[in-house]
Amino acid sequence: MPVSSERIGAGDGRTRVVDYIVEHLARRGLRHVFGVDGANIEDLYDAAYSSPDVTAVIAKHEFSAAAMADAYSRAGDGIGVVAATSGGGALNTIPGLGESFASRVPVLALIGQPPTTMDGRGSFQDTSGMNGALDGEALFSAVSVFCQRVCNPADIVTALPRALSAAKSGGGPAVLLLPKDIQQALVEAPEHDISESSTRTVEDLAALIELLNGVDGRVTIIAGDQVVRDDARAELDNLRAVLRASIATVPDAKDAADAAVGVTGVMGHPAVAAGLAGSSACLLVGTRLPLMARAGLDEALGSVPIASIGSAPPYLPAIHVDSDDLRASLARLVAALSPGRTALAVDSPPPSELTPPPYVGSGVRYRDAMLTLDAVLPQDTDIVVDAGNIGAAAIHWLPARRNGRFLVALGMGGMGYSFGAGIGMAFARGRTAVIAGDGAFFMQGMEIHTALHYRLPVTFVLFDNHAHAMCVTREQLFYGDRYSYNRFGPSRLGAGLAAMFPALPSIDVSDIAELGVAIKAALDVDGPSVVAVECSADEIPPFTAFLKNSTPRDS
Repeated sequence: MPVSSERIGAGDGRTRVVDYIVEHLARRGLRHVFGVDGANIEDLYDAAYSSPDVTAVIAKHEFSAAAMADAYSRAGDGIGVVAATSGGGALNTIPGLGESFASRVPVLALIGQPPTTMDGRGSFQDTSGMNGALDGEALFSAVSVFCQRVCNPADIVTALPRALSAAKSGGGPAVLLLPKDIQQALVEAPEHDISESSTRTVEDLAALIELLNGVDGRVTIIAGDQVVRDDARAELDNLRAVLRASIATVPDAKDAADAAVGVTGVMGHPAVAAGLAGSSACLLVGTRLPLMARAGLDEALGSVPIASIGSAPPYLPAIHVDSDDLRASLARLVAALSPGRTALAVDSPPPSELTPPPYVGSGVRYRDAMLTLDAVLPQDTDIVVDAGNIGAAAIHWLPARRNGRFLVALGMGGMGYSFGAGIGMAFARGRTAVIAGDGAFFMQGMEIHTALHYRLPVTFVLFDNHAHAMCVTREQLFYGDRYSYNRFGPSRLGAGLAAMFPALPSIDVSDIAELGVAIKAALDVDGPSVVAVECSADEIPPFTAFLKNSTPRDS
């Protein structure tokens, strides 16, 4: 039976460090901790067990736990928290924290370490940095906006608030390295919580106002994920109306605007480049416009003045206004631009499509599958998309739901991210659809069991093309199709998962006529479900870099 904090406490106002951490998180409104247990983090899980306000969620792998925390934070339900033990468990969080760092997602990572008494003495999983040991603080500092190794129990009272503040204001992971003896030590709980200020920055808008007021012609707005995380969609739409602008979104912000002309970048829509070429100015809102989001737009962007507002300057030269609160800053911008103007409703045409070469072999076509999903997914469904050819198809052809999030990890593009992220999203918001390929499934797909364990409303749509299909496409287009290292043997994921987990509704689909019925049935399940779709690695996805060199293929 877990030992309660009441019996460990000294009875004199002191409490264990881990109990202080959990109680502080609860007071901040943070309700979930995602992770994998282990000897050097188990005391934190013991403290969570004693808390009525914090739920500890056990994942199958620490990368997925970090993805759960990342998506939980993107969902707007507070800062996501990931907890992992020392050694391999700690190192497994690095790819997930790298995604959060690149995408500027606030996450708190609580990483266990061996006791300080064993630092530099050859202890198992030593990351103290002493006497030739791996330096955990240096390692985690590279993927975080804040990192501190807590070596004195009393330091947690200031370190934890600082970490949360840094994650929120810095837009990225904050890491606390917690040796086991420090976790177990008693600390004097402060009478009043120390809460570091996380002042949200909104710089002077004058330069931006001057540029926009001076524009004689059409403005194109490109919106990013910060719009959604700052709950600024209504303010963005007001700005669009005042400027009589058209809006495009970057791939990981398809849910930022209802009336968008399409998605930018390598998986985007041709109308965006055409519209931008005819504009007098481009305004970036909540995006740095990285390469995947601006590919194909460089010529058009080079011919117009660029302005930007958001938490970090864009990768292109621009007049930039720093804002950690787009909801407030866009409202101020609209007020400054709006005197004498009348809001104008602009009807945006449907996004134009890329045209991959036709494929006539066996399996369900990507486009047909996405159109079917569009027809049956409810408007309150959150969609989480993985990397690869399937991700490209979903980004290009599957619209975001009107009342749902659309999440894709393009900071690091780690395959398998969607399985943990879908679970984090479901804990935060509810019904979620995960769209992933079999390559991603083989990396992190056992998190489906985590969804089953917690009875989460996640429908996993697995596209089984028996390959790392994007790598196969590259072999075909750039290496003459002389060989393939990237094809798998055939599999039946639906039947296999149904056999592994008898309580999991799971089915294979090989015909497009069956897909809509299967998805509807899966959505009616009280808990998780799986639909595995047979498709082909030889189909070219809607990915601009592939279309230049592609030729039609058949089976």
